[in-house]
Order: sequence, then C-alpha cells, then structure tokens
Amino acid sequence: MINVAAIRMQQFGVQFYQAALTAEDIDKLVRFEVLSYGESGQQPVRGGKKKTPSKVNWDLLERRIASSEKAYQRQIIRRKIDELVQYYEQCRVAQDLPSIPGAVIISCDEKLTFEPVDGGSSVGRLKVPEREGILRAIDGQHRLLALHADIDNIRDHDFTVPAIIFDRVPEDHIVQMFVTINAKHTRLNASHLVSLSGRQLYRDDSLAAAHDVVRALNDKEDSPLHGEIKLLGVGHGRVAQAPLAQELKKLFAGDAFGGPRKSADFREEGKRFFVNYFKQISMVFGAAWGGRKYSIKSATALRAFIRVSPDVVRRLDQDHADRGDYRAIGRVIAPWGRRIGDLRFETDGAWKRSGTTVESLARELKLALEYPEGAGV
Repeated sequence: MINVAAIRMQQFGVQFYQAALTAEDIDKLVRFEVLSYGESGQQPVRGGKKKTPSKVNWDLLERRIASSEKAYQRQIIRRKIDELVQYYEQCRVAQDLPSIPGAVIISCDEKLTFEPVDGGSSVGRLKVPEREGILRAIDGQHRLLALHADIDNIRDHDFTVPAIIFDRVPEDHIVQMFVTINAKHTRLNASHLVSLSGRQLYRDDSLAAAHDVVRALNDKEDSPLHGEIKLLGVGHGRVAQAPLAQELKKLFAGDAFGGPRKSADFREEGKRFFVNYFKQISMVFGAAWGGRKYSIKSATALRAFIRVSPDVVRRLDQDHADRGDYRAIGRVIAPWGRRIGDLRFETDGAWKRSGTTVESLARELKLALEYPEGAGV
C-alpha cells in the first residue's frame, strides 16, 4: 500500500478524496488509455512526427498508451505533450512556477481505505494499492503523460501532484463525468460523443445500432466505405461519423422498417444490409463512386441513401427476398442507374446547379424506385 496525505470530501452523497501524489506515484499507478477500434487500425497518438527535435521519447511513450473500445479518452495530441514537456522544463529551470498547479481527476478500480488523523476528521491518510495501472485519468491525461515523459528530470525533485480521486465509481458515471468536463471547453467532437453515448454514457439501443452499422461500413474490407469514415471524428477518412449515425438513429428509433418488432429485428441484421446496400450503390453509380469530381460520398449523399433505405427494404419484403441479399438489393435499386445516373453527382455540374440537399436527393431516389421506367412523373 502507498499512503498519501488526503482530505475526504462529500458532495450530494458522493465521497471522494483530494490527495497529494508524488511524481513516481503517478508514473507507477496511473494507466493511460484511449478509445479506439482495433480492426480500424487507429493510432493512440494524433499528429505526425515533426522534423524539429522533440524532448519526448515517443517510441517509449506510445507503448505506455493502451487502446480499447471500453476506454473513453480521445487520441493523445503529440503537439500538446511536446509543449507541456517544454513547459515543465522551463518551470524546473526557472524555479518560479509550478508545472501542474491544478488538480487532475482520477478514478480507482478498487475500494480505497481512508484513515483520519483523529475521530471523524476529514484529514488523514489514503491507502492506495501499490499496483501498476490501478488508477486512470478522467481529466488531465495529457498533463500526466507529459509528466511520465519527463520523469527522469522530475524524480529527483520534491514534486507532488494535486489529485481528486474517486473509487469504485460505476463505469457510466465515469464516462458521464468525462463528457461533462470536456464537451464544452475542449470541444469534444460530435463523432466521439456518438461512440460514447451509444454504448457507454447511457444505453440508447437506436444509437448503438446506428453506431454498429457505421463501424461495419468503415471496418469491413468488402465495404465500399472501408476506411472512408472518420471514426471518433479523426483519421484519414473523408466522411464524418456523426451525421451518418444520427440519420441511422432516426430510422432505428421509429417504425421505418415495418413496425416496432421488425425494426427491432432489423437492428441485428442492419450491418449486413447496409454493407451490401452501399456495395450495390457503388456498382450502380460506378463512375461517380470511383471518380474524384463527384459528391456521391459526401455526407449529404450518403444521408440521402440512408434515408430511402426503408423504401428499399419494403420492396425487398414485397418480393419476399432476404433483406440482406446482395443481388436482391441490386435488382431493387437498378432503376437509379437509368433514372438518375452518375452525372447527377458531378460536383461542378448537376450537384451544384440543383442546390442538392438531403431532402431533394432522397425525393429523387424515392421517385425512381416508385416509377422505375419514368411513368407518372
């Protein structure tokens, strides 16, 4: 056990501690992790290596950062760590400012023991199990990682870090605290919130199903959108995750797929349907999908395709076809090739001239399904 000076705090029935942790306590006890999806190959650190020399040994530091779907922190920003380490060095040399004056917020997986100095005093010693990675940062992960990166220059100094420590807080409460702290002043992006809210912040079956579909579209190698979606709001993809997820959520939350029971069933088979659906879209509009001067992969176009998907599903049901059948989907949407065509998505052509919106494109797609040969239009 590590004994640290602490104050026991109470707020609305919640107990936590304000403690003083040494730099070596932080270095040993805190684990660093970021939210990531293994199959998409997302790196835990954001920002390419610059030509200017860095005081940070990034090979060692990156090995200290874990990635998992159960984490909640965003990618680490390389520039921010470099700047913090430089600032810590300035503080160390000048000896006129503290480098981490504000408290970091930390959670502990296990119950902590508090021993008051006497009676019911709120001041005492907090006993923390001496086990690597037992603590994790809710707020202040960059500051603590910079400390870890600069530990060789800090360990010989009398250096303590103010910390707010919670113990055995439910996972959803921790995530909610993280979002509350970060959603405004650090501009937590909408796509990151989609991933957290669908699974971890609170249980929303519709958003969770939408999140799974977006993940399948981006992660599956046979998907025409493989690697094209910016999961968590970052990455090399061109398409933002949030607008697609919100469009899908509206469908899963309603009766768009044939009533509550069929809609609920479709949440399970939705991944297969949408991957095959967009595979067929990429075939029907082959030139536009593979071309550079087209807007078919824009959020507007993709949302329109998602919005008319219930109409495609209804046609599949009428034909008594499997909703995820690749060929059956192709037969249903074949009229789009004749009625709409690739040129409709040419960015500097029909796309701009008609002032395309999600609503206008969805209306055209629906009409083409309803009147495949143009009759009645």
